[in-house]
Amino acid sequence: MPQMIPQTDPRANYLAHKAEIDAAIASVLTGGRYILGEQVAAFEREFAAYLGARGTEGATHAIGVGSGTDALHLALRACGVGPGDRVFTVSHTAVATVAAIELAGATPVLVDIDPATFTMDPHRLEEAVRTEDEGRKTGDAGSAAPTVKRQTSVFRRRSAIIPVHLYGHPADMSAILEIARRYDLWVIEDCAQAHGATIDRRKTGTFGDIAAFSFYPTKNLGALGDGGAVVTSDPALAEQTRLLREYGWRERYVSALPGLNSRLDELQAAILRVKLRYLDAENARRRVLAAEYDRLLADSSVRTPATRPGVSHVFHQYVIRSARRDALQAYLRSQGIGTLIHYPAPVHAQPAYAERLSIGEGLPHTEAAAREILSLPMFPELSDEQAAEVAKAINAF
Repeated sequence: MPQMIPQTDPRANYLAHKAEIDAAIASVLTGGRYILGEQVAAFEREFAAYLGARGTEGATHAIGVGSGTDALHLALRACGVGPGDRVFTVSHTAVATVAAIELAGATPVLVDIDPATFTMDPHRLEEAVRTEDEGRKTGDAGSAAPTVKRQTSVFRRRSAIIPVHLYGHPADMSAILEIARRYDLWVIEDCAQAHGATIDRRKTGTFGDIAAFSFYPTKNLGALGDGGAVVTSDPALAEQTRLLREYGWRERYVSALPGLNSRLDELQAAILRVKLRYLDAENARRRVLAAEYDRLLADSSVRTPATRPGVSHVFHQYVIRSARRDALQAYLRSQGIGTLIHYPAPVHAQPAYAERLSIGEGLPHTEAAAREILSLPMFPELSDEQAAEVAKAINAF
């Protein structure tokens, strides 16, 4: 049967805002400035204002870059993280998270997830940090020791934590930040799937030292091509990122430091400015659809997503768990319903990374999730009737 209900549909979002997007594109095309012009500068201001200030520490800065992967890479570089440094993150994520760490020359250390939220488990993070810290002191990375206080940590603000706000659900930032403070680690938020998500009404991207966003077309805030942004409230980190994204130039053709070419272009910035105006409303629509799935699947055999208290989930994906995942996916396909698996193989199990990444004593919750997860259709233009059809098919299975 041909697919009638897609898992995601970025074209539908373009069509929902077609007149405004087409006008924005035409304005750029006739304006004659196509790289780092006023559209990028305006989007950076508007996105920073949307996210809000980081507590009492001053204004948020947003720096447009070429992709979400570049945003993570540049955030690491801006913090001075590189060869010889450890970066703690999860294996249950898009491979971009780990690829960016290796692009910076650092070493990924993978931590297991909380099976309820699929985000980094702070208890496993603390174990990994403590083991690595003590191992660096003794020259044996496998040894364990009691918690090491911040002032005696050998990391000295060189290593970092990248918590991933996965599927639209924020990681446990309170617990993660407490660990980072004690060990003096950078915190770089991976917000690629969490545009507009909040913890106690404060938006993701404003908790850590610096954050990375992706504007890939299927994201909650998606361009019509690649794009990303680095966000920080630290003026020095913001300036460092601006230098790094364009060859290290303070003045044109003169590199103050070794940088690269990663610039959000004017067309994508103009499109994102249009879409940003609708982000909160579209996130609200995703929550309505998620609540409908929750209601219709309440008596089914699948496990529906959990949300921690105080969190506003933006449902980039609506991910269920089923012990018969593969059979369920095949059945839904036969009914014309599209699904995806985010992600079918943890990063540490993929050919490019297997046998060479640090996973401590193992990642059992990560590996169990990879066998059971399934992303149902989820995008703002999905109708109530389509969501009901998906749920009906799952219940029939």
